[in-house]
Amino acid sequence: MRALEPAASPSHPAKPVLLFDDECGVCRHIARWVRRSAHTTAGEVTLVVRPIGDDPAALVRLNPHLDIWQAYTTIHLLMPDGTMKLGGEAVAGVFRNLPNTRWFAGLFALVIFGIRPFQSMLDLGYTVLAAVRPLFGCKSCGAVGGWLRPLAWLMKRTVNQGGGAHSPSGPPKPHFTPRAPTRAGTPPIPTGPSPR
Repeated sequence: MRALEPAASPSHPAKPVLLFDDECGVCRHIARWVRRSAHTTAGEVTLVVRPIGDDPAALVRLNPHLDIWQAYTTIHLLMPDGTMKLGGEAVAGVFRNLPNTRWFAGLFALVIFGIRPFQSMLDLGYTVLAAVRPLFGCKSCGAVGGWLRPLAWLMKRTVNQGGGAHSPSGPPKPHFTPRAPTRAGTPPIPTGPSPR
């Protein structure tokens, strides 16, 4: 009789890992700022910034509960203890781990009369930012919500009259981008680059 091998356990990251959609201009801009801000004066990195699409299988190994589809629509911060922070909580976690924002990040944990007012404001701000990302032309961020459709129509007309947006030059790199889930739950993780 053969002994069963123990189930593989997730390999937790040594530092928090911020996941971002590198096909979204807004996300790329924020990720560049976080990457620059994550360095201490001694040169140590306090937070790792990783694009979602480059190696989704590696991200699932970091946390098997990671839903790639949800990671494209909501910011995720994978913590060294194996937990995941999402949305405004993830943003607060990023602020806590950056040397230049750590000084005010304690405000997000402040409780007044049973509520966290600063965290609530951050959650609202993140919700609005997540809703407007598709207005900036990002196809991987999803569709524009109902309350923003008139603004999206106006922006599209303005861009079309102005000659359109310029796309970056250079050959496309292999990348996993979700299109639409084929079934309920997390899609199968591709092992190679997906066709464009």
